[in-house]
Amino acid sequence: MFPIPSALKWLEESETGREWLRELPSRVSACAGRWKLNLESPYQESFVSIVFPVTCSDGSPAVLKIQWPHSESDHEADALRRWNGQGVVRLFDYDPEHHALLLERCEPGDHLSRIGGEEALDVFAALLRPTWIKAGEPFKSLVDEANDWIEQLPLSWERIGRPFEKALLEAAQAALDKVSRTQGEQVLVNQDLHADNVLRAQREPWLAIDPKPVVGERELSLAPIIRGHAFEHSREAAIYRLDKLTSELQLDRERARLWALGQTLAWGFEGDRVYDRHVETARWLWQG
Repeated sequence: MFPIPSALKWLEESETGREWLRELPSRVSACAGRWKLNLESPYQESFVSIVFPVTCSDGSPAVLKIQWPHSESDHEADALRRWNGQGVVRLFDYDPEHHALLLERCEPGDHLSRIGGEEALDVFAALLRPTWIKAGEPFKSLVDEANDWIEQLPLSWERIGRPFEKALLEAAQAALDKVSRTQGEQVLVNQDLHADNVLRAQREPWLAIDPKPVVGERELSLAPIIRGHAFEHSREAAIYRLDKLTSELQLDRERARLWALGQTLAWGFEGDRVYDRHVETARWLWQG
C-alpha cells in the first residue's frame, strides 16, 4: 500500500472522488503488473492525479501517472503522442481503462520556478515553438472552450457572492467573445504551460509536463505564463511577460492580452473560492 498525497485529499469531498480513491490501489496494481514496474513513493505535489517514479523491467526510469478522470485530462495522452517528445515529456504507453500514462522521467526534475524570471521566459519560448502543430480531432476547439468560460463566468461570480466588480466580469466575457470568433491559424495549444509544469531534464535542458490541450490560435498559450506568479506578481511583471513573449514569438500582443484576461478570470474560480491573484492579474490586463 502507498500513502495518498495530501494534495489529493480534496477528492474525498465528492462521491466520484471517493470512489476513485477507493479504486486507486487496484488501478495502480494493475498498471504496475501490465508494465512490470517497480514503484517508489508517489510525488506529493500532484493535485488531480497520482504520480509515481518507477523503474521498468529493463532498469530504465519512468513515471506512472494515473489521472482522476475530468474534462481537462481527456486528451493529454493524445497530445503527448502528437508532440512526440518535442518540448514535452515522451509518452511510452497509455492505458485508457485506468487513465494511466507511462511517461519519460525528468531528472533531476527541478521546477522552472527555481530559476530567474528572465531566463525562464527564454525557456518558455523555446518550449512553445515545437508544440504549435496542426491538429483537429479529438481535441476540443478553443471556440468551444471560450464559450464554456463565457457561460460559466457569471454563474461562478454569483455563486461566490460577486467577489469583484461586474465591469471586470463583463470585460473578460467581451474579450473572450471577440478573440474566439476571430482567430488565426489553428494549432495544438497547451493552455496550462506554467513554471511548475516545466522540469529540468536530461534529454533536453527543460521539458513540459501535464499539458491541457486545445486546438486554437497560438496567442492563448501565453496566458498561464503572463499571469504566472512563480517569479514576480506585479502589474509591471505581467505586462513585461506579455510584451517580451509576443515580441520574441511574433504574436499579436492585443490578442494575447485579451486571451490572458479572459482565461485568467475564468480559471480564477475553484469550487467555492476565488483566487485573488488571478483577479488582480485580470484587472491589470483589463487596464492594458
